[in-house]
Amino acid sequence: MVYPIVTVTYLCIVFLSTASRVLGKFSWGDTNFLFTFGDSYTTDGFNISAGINSAVPGFTSSNGPNWVQFLGGTYNVTDTTVFNLASGGATIDSALVPPYLPTVLSVVDQVAQFQEFLATKPVGAEWNSSNSLFAFWIGINDVGNSFPWTNISQPIFYEQLMTRLSSQVEILYNSGARSFVFLTVPPTDRAPLQVEQGPEVTTQFKALLADYNKQLSATIQNFTQHHSDVELTMVFDTRPIFNTLLDNAQTFGFVNVTGYCEAYENGTPDPTTQVEGCAPVSSYFWLNTLHPLFTVHNILAHALSTALST
Repeated sequence: MVYPIVTVTYLCIVFLSTASRVLGKFSWGDTNFLFTFGDSYTTDGFNISAGINSAVPGFTSSNGPNWVQFLGGTYNVTDTTVFNLASGGATIDSALVPPYLPTVLSVVDQVAQFQEFLATKPVGAEWNSSNSLFAFWIGINDVGNSFPWTNISQPIFYEQLMTRLSSQVEILYNSGARSFVFLTVPPTDRAPLQVEQGPEVTTQFKALLADYNKQLSATIQNFTQHHSDVELTMVFDTRPIFNTLLDNAQTFGFVNVTGYCEAYENGTPDPTTQVEGCAPVSSYFWLNTLHPLFTVHNILAHALSTALST
């Protein structure tokens, strides 16, 4: 199936993205294995416990391919095998921030699955330190789920979250991982879920997102300083991409960036579906209250692949 793509000058967005990194032997062109960890923005329904060669359902929150599928498929420069361990609704650690269902696998759980099924480098997953990339996009639900809590100071609590995330990166490092990329939490203060609650809420939420992302960058910088043999540590900032698209919606072909069509919120049978009273689904930025459409994921993946190749 051919998916429509928002017309955009990709390089303009790449230049607006900021990333801090340490580059050694890593080469995106020689990356044969991509391991991804995260939440609904990342998952494609793959279940590693069913076997490393089990079918990938392809379920995403974007009504089409997500950034992992675009990065590992459309924008890869080699035959990259993807193992997507992400779980919709995930937080860093369910014991710290409970997900919406107890069956959701946190990053702690996802890393445990990696250790059980992939760390031993079984047939079909013969990865090594120089041919693999480990990618994390987590924090959306950590910030969102803990936002209403009144018994904590969120910035101090985020320190606990970062300590827990760092411990999981350390586990992967000890198993041989040497190349990492971490995506910042996007400006979900601009998602309908927050916009509908009014400007006071979105202002508070925006400040907490900024603090979380600041602590994420500091945590990865500290990890890098204490691991001189890492080949790549990159913090890829998703915010300039989201904000550029949201601020210039008409230029990029979006008809609505503050709301969504309720008829589409659970997905549509076709990426160009249109129902009476709404524009085609592919012309919206948000599929529902929180999740951007595949068009946004496409642009993000292209920018990330370019950053990895630079």
